[in-house]
Amino acid sequence: MTAIERVPPAGPGNFALLLGANAVLGTALPMMIVLGGLAGLALAPTPGLATLPTSVSTLAGLATAPPFSLLMGRFGRQAGFVLGAACAAAGGALGLAGMMQSSFALLLVGHALLGAALACFQFFRFAAAEVVPDRWRSVAISLMLTSGLVAALAGPEVFAATQGLVPALPLAGAYGAIVGLAVLGTVPLLFLRGLGRAPAAAGIAAPRVDVRAVLRRRPVALAVFAGAVSQGVMVLLMVPTPIVMVGCGFDAATGAAVVGWHVVAMFAPSFATGFLIKRFGATSIVLAGLALLAVAASIAAAGLTLTHFYLALIVLGVGWNFGFIGATSLLADALAPEERAAAQGVNDTAIALASTLCAFASGALVAGFGWTVLTLAALPVVAATAATLLWFGRAARAGA
Repeated sequence: MTAIERVPPAGPGNFALLLGANAVLGTALPMMIVLGGLAGLALAPTPGLATLPTSVSTLAGLATAPPFSLLMGRFGRQAGFVLGAACAAAGGALGLAGMMQSSFALLLVGHALLGAALACFQFFRFAAAEVVPDRWRSVAISLMLTSGLVAALAGPEVFAATQGLVPALPLAGAYGAIVGLAVLGTVPLLFLRGLGRAPAAAGIAAPRVDVRAVLRRRPVALAVFAGAVSQGVMVLLMVPTPIVMVGCGFDAATGAAVVGWHVVAMFAPSFATGFLIKRFGATSIVLAGLALLAVAASIAAAGLTLTHFYLALIVLGVGWNFGFIGATSLLADALAPEERAAAQGVNDTAIALASTLCAFASGALVAGFGWTVLTLAALPVVAATAATLLWFGRAARAGA
């Protein structure tokens, strides 16, 4: 074994356990999206506050990503994920209590905890990269995100099966199901091995990481930038789509079906994305993802038929997959082990911030300027990101 090679901790076993835990715990995501609006509408003092639970979840995720990352850096991935599952269970319980007591305040606190839990679960993709040999990092990240496909398909089914379990309390059963999912998802986490706190080598304390210096390194900065843009553009186009479709005369069920296929397109390519990164390189896959995002925006701007909406959202999902997984792979390759906790927290904060800003901006752009202007607004952002990657890629090759 050379000095460069890394021995992953109980690789295949740990990877399988992480994959199973992520699939179960991630099932709460689509449930939370649906519950946030419906429960908010039922309990909010005014209809204008109906989306506040979802907004609180997003903001909680933005605020808790760095602390979760630092906690995992100090106490290990296992401790961090178990705490995230506990937040999900507590959030579901408070949501259930909020419905039972007709308390909007309890509902908001519950959704804040659910948002924090989902921010924690985003780190499963980095954990996947750490339990396999370096040459399989991109494949591990990609396959870990396939569990999002399981969540996308299972979440609505679990919601439909449980939301009416208590006839006198609509939606209460679904919050109870989130508690059950959190408990079930904790089980494989308890069997992880070697993902506790990393001991300092030879009794020497780990060096303090200068996060600003790490982020100034070009490969790290580009990876964070590409991931945030991929997430932001996806949210910008996805969030207002059901509203625009209803305004065009389609019913809510049709809008939900379009978004459902979009979610499938986000995660289904993950079976192949990692192998494509191994074959063509992470930068090339990020560029392909950005190109697909531009194609999706162009399709959306070209018409308002059902075909346009379906094609745009499906292409958007695949573009996000390539851009997001490619950027994650770039970041994993650019960080030393002692830099991961701090830098990954900043990365996911940047992604959550882009998601939050674009979610709010999308509504304002549609209301103020219309769907076509919103879709075309994505093009210069995508073009600038692609140009930056190409420029610095050529500069790096020239200096090699």
